[in-house]
Amino acid sequence: MVLEIAALRGHEDDRTGYEKVDARNSLVMGGVSVFISGAAKFAALIAFAALYVHAPWRLDPRNPWSWVAVMLGVDMLWYLYHRVSHRVRLVWAAHQVHHNSRYFNYATALRQKWNPWFELLIWTPLPLLGVPPWMVFTAWSFNLIYQFLVHTEAVGKLPRWYEFVFNTPSHHRVHHASDPEYLDRNYGGILILWDRLFGTFRAETFRPTYGLTTNIDSTNVLTLQYYQFGALWRDLRSTRRVRDWLGYTFGPPGWQPTLPDTPPSARGDEQPLTPGPAEVANE
Repeated sequence: MVLEIAALRGHEDDRTGYEKVDARNSLVMGGVSVFISGAAKFAALIAFAALYVHAPWRLDPRNPWSWVAVMLGVDMLWYLYHRVSHRVRLVWAAHQVHHNSRYFNYATALRQKWNPWFELLIWTPLPLLGVPPWMVFTAWSFNLIYQFLVHTEAVGKLPRWYEFVFNTPSHHRVHHASDPEYLDRNYGGILILWDRLFGTFRAETFRPTYGLTTNIDSTNVLTLQYYQFGALWRDLRSTRRVRDWLGYTFGPPGWQPTLPDTPPSARGDEQPLTPGPAEVANE
């Protein structure tokens, strides 16, 4: 962070670099998440060990190719979870905290959720396939460290071959953008190949606007963490229809029920939904 601050010093754009309150909040969230995630991962380690006992075979951690396979498996599962966390509102309610800063720097990288439960569920296939639980978390640690490094504006574009294969600061800046052209793009952890393969890749062509499509007008850490859960609860209380509850909970951010007997022109069906992963106020 010190090196990044030095590299960005003197930049004319006030959205570049660090803002004291924003950075403080990010660091507080990161510090608390260490303890919450630590407890959650300890519980997950026990659960994964129980699953591993019933695996039909065991992966040999002494084989280098085992590590290659596990790193690829962890990265692919992260892509899937990350995509779900932007397209399913209940999961987005937890994940959005990582996106509600209007700055993009190494402090933002530490702006972590205090609800890691959804993320841990995505790893359950690995111990069932014979991957030792400690191996899962070791591979995920390398993945996290790599992802920390891509949260910066101090690094421009890297060589083309590297940008084609790996996630980079340029790719991840797009992911944190609230611009319509950039929404729902570049979910990869270490590899950007998953995005290229599944059609979610977008190259950086202009400087992104960071934050949510509707930003939270608060600097309170608890509000930033839990605002979206409150908004979801208010939406659930607004209707008694089961399909509306399912839509609000498991639909994409910004999902709204369609009123019966309303002509399409009045509903606005001719216009696509434009919530994006960063929508907050009316998700």
